[in-house]
Amino acid sequence: MRNFMSLCILVTTVMSQVQPACMTRSRGLITFGERARISGEEDVEDSKRYQAVSRVRRRINEELTEEVELLEEHHPELLEELRDVVCEGDADTSD
Repeated sequence: MRNFMSLCILVTTVMSQVQPACMTRSRGLITFGERARISGEEDVEDSKRYQAVSRVRRRINEELTEEVELLEEHHPELLEELRDVVCEGDADTSD
């Protein structure tokens, strides 16, 4: 599970640097504002950038963990799809 969480952080970092194609699309782990702050696209104080990182980290450590457990129990196929996206290129997806 730790390897999975590390990859989620990596995906968050990468996703924060991707310009949204359409502002009406739904978000993943981070909001559009957090994406702009973390990527440096939005010129903000370091404290605002830190707050954005903290919010994303909380989602990863709390909400995403709970959601992975829910998928593991109730919809393993969706969990596998999530792992395929997050762990793309990583041969070791086990704990």
